Amino acid sequence: MTDDGTERDLDAWTDREIFTTRGHIDVIEESEGGHVLVADYRNDTWGTMRTEWRFIVENGKITHFDTAQA
Repeated sequence: MTDDGTERDLDAWTDREIFTTRGHIDVIEESEGGHVLVADYRNDTWGTMRTEWRFIVENGKITHFDTAQA
């Protein structure tokens, strides 16, 4: 996965940005069959920010995703 274009370790990133900081996503819009989302994302560290999430799906599984400020 990448965060603002920088490769990140998925386990460490999700722990730091989602699970231990009570991350929450409110989807505002979706496109490309749900593979691109614009969302308001919030957690206890950063507060709320508008973000874009791009997912690459192969054989029915997410193989990569990128998130960045929108």
